[in-house]
Amino acid sequence: MSAASAYLPRMTAAEITAEVADPVLRPAFGRRWWIGCGIALALTLVMVASVLWLLWQGVGIWGVNTSNVWGFALANYIWWIGIGNAGTLISSMLLLTRQRWRASVSRFAEAMTLFAAAIAGLFPIFHLGRPWLCYWLVPYPDTMGIYPQWRSPLVWDFFAIAAYLLFSLMFWYTGAIPDFATLRDRARTRGSQVFYGILAMGWRNSARHWQIYESYYLAMAALGVPMVVSVHSVVGLDFAAGLMPGWQETIFPPYFVVGAMFSGFAMVVVLAAALRHALGLEALITRAHFDVMGKVLLFASLVMALSYATEWFFAWYSHDPADQFLLSWEFFGAYGPIYVFMLACNCLVPQLYWFRAVRRSVAASVVIALLINVGMWLERILIVAITPARGHLPSQWSIFWPTVWDWLTLVGSLGFFALMFFLFVRLVPTASMHEVKAEIFRGERP
Repeated sequence: MSAASAYLPRMTAAEITAEVADPVLRPAFGRRWWIGCGIALALTLVMVASVLWLLWQGVGIWGVNTSNVWGFALANYIWWIGIGNAGTLISSMLLLTRQRWRASVSRFAEAMTLFAAAIAGLFPIFHLGRPWLCYWLVPYPDTMGIYPQWRSPLVWDFFAIAAYLLFSLMFWYTGAIPDFATLRDRARTRGSQVFYGILAMGWRNSARHWQIYESYYLAMAALGVPMVVSVHSVVGLDFAAGLMPGWQETIFPPYFVVGAMFSGFAMVVVLAAALRHALGLEALITRAHFDVMGKVLLFASLVMALSYATEWFFAWYSHDPADQFLLSWEFFGAYGPIYVFMLACNCLVPQLYWFRAVRRSVAASVVIALLINVGMWLERILIVAITPARGHLPSQWSIFWPTVWDWLTLVGSLGFFALMFFLFVRLVPTASMHEVKAEIFRGERP
C-alpha cells in the first residue's frame, strides 16, 4: 500500500456518501449523544450564569488585581484563538501542498476553527468591565466624538478576531456546498430538502460549477495561510509591544504562531478520535491520519522547546537584571512547579511521538494531545501571570490566583464548545465527502 493510499478508504463513492450522510439524514443517536449533549448544555449554562454574575458584580469576582489585570480572560482568549488556527492550516496550507490526508479531517477541523474563534472573541469582551460598550472598538462613524484607540491591543484583537472569523466562516461554507447539495438530493423529508437546498445555493454538480468552485476555493486557501500567520502574530504583538521583562521579544509573533498550530493540532487529534469512535468513521479516519498528525505535533514540540531555550538564552545574554531575575523566578518562584509541568507537557511528553507505535495508537495519541493542550493552556496563563507578578517595580509585585469564577467561566466555555460540536455532528457532514472521493479518483488514475 502506498503512503497516499493509506489515508484513503477502500470504499466506493456510494459507500462514502452513505457513511457520512446517513448519520445526518437518518440519525440513530442513542443515549450517549443525549447524555453528552445534556452535560455540554449544563456546562454552557454554568458559563452563562458566571457571565451574568460578572455583569452584576464586575471583574472583581475574578482573581485579577492592580498588577495582574488580565488573568484568565486574556489567557483563555489566546488559547482558544490558537486552537482555532489549526482548522485553517489544515484546510489551506495542506490543500496548497496537496496533502491527501487532510480530506477526511478538514470539515470538522474547520468547524473547530469557527467555534474556537467565536469563544475566543467573547473573553476580551467579558474582560472590558463594561462589555455592553464593546461596540466602541468598532471604527463606526464618529457620532459621539470618540474614536477607537488605535494603539490599544483591544483594537488589534478586534480586527484580528473579526477578520479571522469572517474568513473562516466563508472558507468553511464554501467547502461544504457540494456536500450540502448531496444531503439535499438524499433527504427524504420536505423540511430537510428545503434546509439543505438553501445551504446548497443551487449547486447542480455541473462542470462550470466545479470550475468556479475549484478556482475560488484555491484562491481562498492561498489567502488563508497569511491570515493564520497574521492573526496570531497580532496576538503575540499584544505582549511584544509592551515594556515588561520577558515580553519585549521579537520572537513572540512566530512563537505564538507555532504555539497556536501546536495546540490546534492537538485538539484535532482529540476530536478525530472522538468522532471516529462515536460515528464509526474508522474507514475514513485511519491510524495513518494519527500517524501524520503525530509527526506534526512532534515537529511543533521541537520548535516550542527551541523557543523556550531561546528565551532563556537571551535573558542570560542580555545581562538585564530584570530579565534574569524573572527567568530564575519562573523556575523557583511561586509558579515554579506549574512552569516545570508546562515544560514537561509541551516538550517532553510529545517526544513519545518518535515511536511509530505510539503515533498509530489512537489512545496514546489522545492522551498526549490532551496533555499538550493542558500544557499550552498553562503556558498562556503563565505568560499572562508571571511577568506582572514580578515586573520592574517591586512595589507592584503581586501574585495572581484564580477564583472559583475564573474556573467556572473556563469550564463553561469548554462545555459551550462541546455543545456546538454535538449540534454540528447532527446537522452537518463531519467529513468532506466530495474531497475524499476526489482523492480516491486521483489515486486510481494511472
